[in-house]
Amino acid sequence: MKSWSRLAAVALMGACTLPGGVRAETLTNDMVVALVQAGLGDEAVIAKVRASAAHYALSTDDLISLKKRGVPGTVIAAMIDAGTSGSVSAKAAFSADSPDPLVPHPSGIYMLMDGAPQVRMARIDPTTSNQSKTGGILGYAFTGGIASLSIKAVIPNTSARTRTPKSRPTFYFYFDESSRGLSQSGAPSLWLSGPATAITSPNEFTLIRFDVKKDRRETRVGSMNLAGAKSGVMDKDRIAFDYEQITPGVFKVTPAGELAAGEYGFLYSVSAGAGPGMWGSGTGSARIFDFAIQPE
Repeated sequence: MKSWSRLAAVALMGACTLPGGVRAETLTNDMVVALVQAGLGDEAVIAKVRASAAHYALSTDDLISLKKRGVPGTVIAAMIDAGTSGSVSAKAAFSADSPDPLVPHPSGIYMLMDGAPQVRMARIDPTTSNQSKTGGILGYAFTGGIASLSIKAVIPNTSARTRTPKSRPTFYFYFDESSRGLSQSGAPSLWLSGPATAITSPNEFTLIRFDVKKDRRETRVGSMNLAGAKSGVMDKDRIAFDYEQITPGVFKVTPAGELAAGEYGFLYSVSAGAGPGMWGSGTGSARIFDFAIQPE
């Protein structure tokens, strides 16, 4: 019996030290109630609350319900503190790759890699296009401006670093609102500077497909002819997508239909210098979160 007890203890210790690939735990009201009712003691439950990511419901009615279900006031206070003031450590609160959308992530755009051996989220690093090129110059010149001249945003390399074989991948957008103040604990924000500071919805982005050239990718972001100039992605070049809010500051985004193999990106903020279209005193600039569809 002693040998069996020692073996069970070793097995339990091994289970508690599983590698980080195990799905991160996110505490809820019901889980806190279960810990209290298990008789762990106030100090142990409070320590668990402070060390864990959480998704609490903390309205007045929720707090009254917690008290009626036997949760002590000190535990409820710790839940409020963790849910509003960012007392949870950045290490415990933020995850870079947890597939659970309710686990706080540093702000940014993530692709759900659910076709991989280990389901995870991959953060898409933005690429800034500070180059623009023109197309259709000869047609524009020969027709006296009747034919349109197009302006294209250009990014280097022929393929994105983030790739998936799925033709209709799932994305999650995390904005600073979702951190509930935790970004002050050391998690960097992707939206803290420039025109992106006011981003609050995926609706402010445009999903586009790139044309792949010899050493670059490019997409049309403007046109000009005798009738006038346009800047930004043309309506016919936009790819429709759907989104839903999961929790404040967190959105699930999916393309409206299947995507063919190729290079794509979520584009935000096309800007240029003063003047018509993409001309003037500056070069067109766009921030693009690029990814690739590459069937296996």
